[in-house]
This record gives sequence, structure tokens and C-alpha cells, in this order.
Amino acid sequence: MREMLRSVMEEYLSGERQRAEPAYKAELIEERRRRESLERRVNELAEENQRSRRRAQEIEQHAQVKAELQRLGVGKVDLAFKAIKSDLVTLEDGTMVARTPEGEVGLKEHLVAFVRDNPEFLPARIPGGSGVTSAPRQTGGGYAVELERIRPGMSAEEMQRVREQISQVALQSLRGE
Repeated sequence: MREMLRSVMEEYLSGERQRAEPAYKAELIEERRRRESLERRVNELAEENQRSRRRAQEIEQHAQVKAELQRLGVGKVDLAFKAIKSDLVTLEDGTMVARTPEGEVGLKEHLVAFVRDNPEFLPARIPGGSGVTSAPRQTGGGYAVELERIRPGMSAEEMQRVREQISQVALQSLRGE
């Protein structure tokens, strides 16, 4: 009788195991999918983090180059940066160099040579040129007439200065200055 009970119990337990096994397998498969999905997401986030770090480093390096160009007196920093941007390379240790036909050159040396070879990026030494009009000249000790200062009851001396200034401005405009 014991043997029979034991065999019935074993049959019942094995039947229960077989019935529960597909549920376990389905649960294991679902857990595997979730784990793989999470691993993919973690890998994507790690790649995105690396891209963000590289971009931040690149922006910082570009800002350093622009600051150096500005320190060298370049007037149009962005334009000069675009002109030399293709020559710049970042080495494995994070330093920036310029690749030229002569080989790799330090960043500062390259920028100094670039500014020396391209003076058009520097501000003009002599302001003016074709089409530029000269500023009106002040005479009479630099006394300028302000409309707010012209009022009834002015002293005779101040009134005379105002009249002189008005006549000078009128003469300059008649001459075309």
C-alpha cells in the first residue's frame, strides 16, 4: 500500500511539475527579454553619455581656441575659427594640435602663424578708407552746444559762445564737411 501511495504521489507531483513547467519557462523567457531590454538601454545610455562627454570636450576646446584667437587680436573670431577648424586635431591625451604639411604643430604656434599670415582677420590699423567721412572737428576749446542749455536769461558770454558754435556748424555744413 505504501508503495502504491508513493507511486501515486510521485505521479501527481510529476504531473503538477509538468503543468507548472510551461508557466516557469514562459516566466523565464519573459525575464530574459526584460534583462536583455534593460542591458540594451544601459548600453544606449552609456553611448549617449560618451557622445555627450566628447561633445562637451569639443565645445570646451573650441572655446579655448576662440579665446586664444581673441587674445591675439583677431577681430572676426568666428570666421577665423572656421578657417582653421579643419586643421585642428585632438590627440589621445586630450591636447589639441594642428596638422599642417610640415607635420603636427602646437596649437598656439599654429594660431600665431595663422594670424601673422592672414592679417585681414586683424582690425584695421588706420580707420577709414574709401567712402568714410571725417568726423566734424570741434573748435573753440571743445565747447559744445546742448539744446537744454539754451534758455531765456542766459548770460551774454554764454549766448555769444552759442552763437559762435552755431555759425561754425553752419559754415561746416555749407562747405560740405
